[in-house]
Amino acid sequence: MNDEPRRRVGASGYSADALGFSEAAFTLLRDLIAQRTGSYFSDDKRDLLADKLTDLLAALGMTSYLDYYYLLRYDAEAERHWGALADRLAVPETYFWRQPDQIRALADVVAPQLFAMRPTAPLRIWSAACCSGEEPISLLIALAEAGLLDRRRVSIVASDASEAMLERARRGVYGERSFRSLPADLRDRYFRREAAGWRVDPRVHEQIRWTKANLVDDAAVRELATADVVFCRNVLIYFSDDAVARVARSIAGGMPDHGYLFLGASESLTRLATEFELAELGGAFVYVKAAGVHGRGE
Repeated sequence: MNDEPRRRVGASGYSADALGFSEAAFTLLRDLIAQRTGSYFSDDKRDLLADKLTDLLAALGMTSYLDYYYLLRYDAEAERHWGALADRLAVPETYFWRQPDQIRALADVVAPQLFAMRPTAPLRIWSAACCSGEEPISLLIALAEAGLLDRRRVSIVASDASEAMLERARRGVYGERSFRSLPADLRDRYFRREAAGWRVDPRVHEQIRWTKANLVDDAAVRELATADVVFCRNVLIYFSDDAVARVARSIAGGMPDHGYLFLGASESLTRLATEFELAELGGAFVYVKAAGVHGRGE
């Protein structure tokens, strides 16, 4: 048996151990990434961050994490490198009909309530951190099945920090794993089988506007959060409490009174001071922006 410790080797063949990731370099990079993207790597996630970065360093011909820090912080083309990093940090684990209780609550309770409160206004939805697009497509399918798309204009904007994820979403073609929770009759009704996978019905896909957005960009979040309903699920779990509070504050700052915020099952705002109140609607938990609250610090 070989007792030599395993080295973490990326697709490039680079070893994170061989490069050496000092505590100082880790702290600098970790804090810079958290400040820019919201994603936070605690001390026990040092190896995980190293593994995510090794192929990027290899592509740049770098042998130092500290040099990569300076590249992100000071280089004239830093924005391009931040884009590559966002793609590397993306967690592409999503699928249709994820947390169906929330999707049904939108169609059965939230949308009808909003239609009653705002009789002439369109229903505006923002799917934040949409990954490869399964979430906003699921929302439109639910609204269509409830007959609501025929009653009122629905506007959906879907955003992600990763351009690679958005490109997948714009293609609108999905493999079998994306359908592990979607009922087969809905798959057959809203998708067409092709050699490359299942293509979403253009009548659904064309209703979604895809855009790149960073959740720690206050101005971008406030603009997108002018929606009546925001789905921001399974991304804040990777953020520090301070970053979560900042994102919640930005969303509240843009959202109209009685706006609805859906988070993932493992995410919560209850331990933080925010402008949202937790409510149970249609068997799902949702955060509601209190009337008259326009975001702190404005």
